[in-house]
Amino acid sequence: MATEKGKSKAPAKGVKATQQKAEKPAAVKAVEPTATPKEATPAAKAAPAATTDAGAAKAHGFRRKLVGRVVSDKMDKTVTVEVIRNALDTVYRKYVRQRARYKAHDEKNEFRAGDRVEIQEHRPLSREKRWLVTRLVSRAVQE
Repeated sequence: MATEKGKSKAPAKGVKATQQKAEKPAAVKAVEPTATPKEATPAAKAAPAATTDAGAAKAHGFRRKLVGRVVSDKMDKTVTVEVIRNALDTVYRKYVRQRARYKAHDEKNEFRAGDRVEIQEHRPLSREKRWLVTRLVSRAVQE
């Protein structure tokens, strides 16, 4: 028997395509309580002791620390720290001296030019200042 042209194989009027297919019932999973008391878990016992310095560092993620020399202390609450590194040149395979200058926050204006200090990454404090002076490594020699 030949099919007539122009007739589509669409569902009959009033019947939706989704109703034609046999609907499968959704499987209902039984949820079993697997929670244990907080006293029994080792993480709950260690939670109050997480107030150490290592825990505070983890809260902010990894922050780089560099050691350099203060070259300028003329600004208010800001010092310029010069960090010198020796990096291997990729072409000549020779160690080359590289320097970088960072502006670091000095809250108490306690560091002077020539001091060797450690700086740590920080959130932006101004347009160019993204470092914080964490400690004094050595004082400048006074002549």
